[in-house]
Amino acid sequence: MKHFLFLLLIFSTTMFAETNFEKAQKLFEQGKYLAAQPLFEDFLKENPNHTKTIEYLGDIAGSQKKWDKSMTYYKKIKLQFPKNANYWYKYGGAMGMKAKEANKFKALGMIDEIETAFITASKLDSKHTDTRWALVILYLELPGIIGGSEKKSQNYADELMSISKIDGVMAKGYIEEYFKRYKKAEIFYKQGIEITHSKTAYKKLIDLYKNKMNLPEKAKALQEESENRNNK
Repeated sequence: MKHFLFLLLIFSTTMFAETNFEKAQKLFEQGKYLAAQPLFEDFLKENPNHTKTIEYLGDIAGSQKKWDKSMTYYKKIKLQFPKNANYWYKYGGAMGMKAKEANKFKALGMIDEIETAFITASKLDSKHTDTRWALVILYLELPGIIGGSEKKSQNYADELMSISKIDGVMAKGYIEEYFKRYKKAEIFYKQGIEITHSKTAYKKLIDLYKNKMNLPEKAKALQEESENRNNK
């Protein structure tokens, strides 16, 4: 009888913990990160190697711009699962955001690790679009003296094109816009609209017309077109 009660107690505790995790997960999916956080933290105390909980807490820390905390969580799971591309990508992303907020000297010391994280992710998953987007942006924003290169950005945009045409087209447009080649950017963004007719594709071209090319009438007409197509 004592053994039965002991097993029942363990079973009940486990069920409670699982319910706690599921409740936190639902809150997270609803965007209620602050409400989910203490539940995940409590669960992690009892299950210190629960990968999904660690990832969620890394995501929550990132949403609060607590990059050091976010990096700590992601580093733990990328070390647990070194062949998981997404964990490398998230670690590199958190470090990249920290570098953007740091002083230039400190940021320079982080570049190699950021680049390594993204490249590792790209090699682990040949279809990981987010990583390739990150590399497109990284090589555009880095000064040439420390590895920045339009050619490298274009290479990853080409990879995106082979994985997802819409991502490739939008990446090409992004590169052209970055270098203020607005006419060429317009062509790519128009292709993006033709492919998906999504609000995101429309928004890129609307912003280009409104904020870069000084074409408010075109921006207004395109906004109306987007609303008519996407609010049906």
